[in-house]
This record gives sequence, C-alpha cells and structure tokens, in this order.
Amino acid sequence: MDSHTVLFGVIGDPIRHSRSPVMLNRAFRETGVNGLYAAFHVKPERLGEAIAGLRAFGFRGLNVTIPHKIEVMAHLDEIHEGARAIGAVNTIVNEDGRLIGYNTDGIGYVRSLKEEAEPELAGKKILVLGAGGASRGILWALNSENPSAVWLANRTWDKARELAESFVETQASRILPIRWEELRDVCAEADIVVNTTSVGMSPNVSETPIDPSWLKPEAVASDLIYNPLTTAFLQQAKERGCRIHGGLGMFIYQGAYAFEYWTGLPAPARAMREEVLSSFTGK
Repeated sequence: MDSHTVLFGVIGDPIRHSRSPVMLNRAFRETGVNGLYAAFHVKPERLGEAIAGLRAFGFRGLNVTIPHKIEVMAHLDEIHEGARAIGAVNTIVNEDGRLIGYNTDGIGYVRSLKEEAEPELAGKKILVLGAGGASRGILWALNSENPSAVWLANRTWDKARELAESFVETQASRILPIRWEELRDVCAEADIVVNTTSVGMSPNVSETPIDPSWLKPEAVASDLIYNPLTTAFLQQAKERGCRIHGGLGMFIYQGAYAFEYWTGLPAPARAMREEVLSSFTGK
C-alpha cells in the first residue's frame, strides 16, 4: 500500500462475516492492480455519511450488501438501467466523483446456477423465497431466462406482492406472488427452489427457511448463503434426493463482475474462488 493505492470496500450491517476482502484483494494481487479492499460496518442511519465518505476519500468502488441495497440508490448520481429495473444496487463505481450504481447479483447468480446445477432454465418452474434486496436481482435475472413460472413467497404478503408488481412495468413478468401458507403445495411443483433469505447463515446454521421435505426429488435446491458452504436447507434437500446449489458461485461471480466494472480487466475468477475456499478451510 502506498500513496497510489486505489481504495475499494464493502458496506453492510452486519459485515464481519464477509469474505469479499479476501476475495477481491486476491484478485488485485493476481492482476497486478495496486488496490486495497476492506469491509466497513455501516448502520442504516449512517448510510448517507458513508457514501459521502466514499466521495471524499476518492474510493474507486464499493460493494453494497444487506440492508443497504435499496436505500443506497437515493445517494447515487446515476443508476445503471439493469439496476434501475431491479430496484437495488450492489456495486458502485466512482467515475471522477460521479457515483454510478450497478447490480451484479442476478447475473452472477444465474451464471453460477447454470454452470453448477441447471444449464437450461427456460420452461422451468422456479420458487424464490424472500423479497428483500438480494431477491430483486435474482428475480430479474431468472425472469429473463424464460421460465414457465416464477413464484415469489415472503412471510409478509404485501412485500411479495409489491415486489412482483414492480417488475410488470420493466419486463414481461412471469413473477407471481404467493402466500406463505401456499408454500408446501408450490414446492411439490417447483423445479428449482431458491432461498434468498438469511435464514441458515452462520451462526444460526441449524435453521432452514422452509421444510426441505416439501421439495420434490430431483428438484434443485439453491441457497444464496455461502457461510456455511452447505446450509442445513441444502444438506436436508440432498438427503431427500434433490440436486443442490450453494451460494459460493454467485458470490464469486457477482464479485468478478464488480471487479471488471472497476478495473476494466478480466476477473481471475478461479483464483478468487480458491481464496474464498481457503478462508473457510484454513488451507
């Protein structure tokens, strides 16, 4: 680190669990970029000050995680078309003081899902659990793959309904909100069930968002959580005969796309994955 080092980071609440610093700093080392990436714990009431600090210190880029992905949009100068359609930002690029918001969650997730679990999403019936900031990008990207149906369930019905309706104006939407009480019946039909909630994340590793026994065998159980690498939801779904897809791939690829926006260089995705895995195993 020297006076020419370019600064990057991630903000969230909580944030200590994040593997983004080890992953992105490895990417900088691999590509010879003189960059430094750190994690910053930002409470919701300090979000505006944090973005002002980004400008003041001349950070080149920032990742945004729970719970700031929606609220941060009000503090930016420009929102990329895809992020505007999604209604959430997870990546900020500082172009000479002009802050531009992007969303790499959805494209990162779909790339990982197709590479690791289900290469053909067209015609599939997909159930998404959770209507928070993370689910927005997932829904937008899944809907773009021409599935036969995308069901959205959230414990608060109005939140699921409002999110589903927000996509109607931006794309030909197949997203149908369902009530939490309908989940068991929908799970019996779904080809892919995606958990976008934080239920099951460390340290609450024994929790599951729904009963995995509701899933039909051979369906894909997918979880955005990557700590632990295999959640209780995925482990129990596997025991039922489901194919499973963890959150590590999405995490790698959303970070890889962010790296490319910031630097203009191809992301060293293999090295980034290697670094994150070693941070879990200690090897």
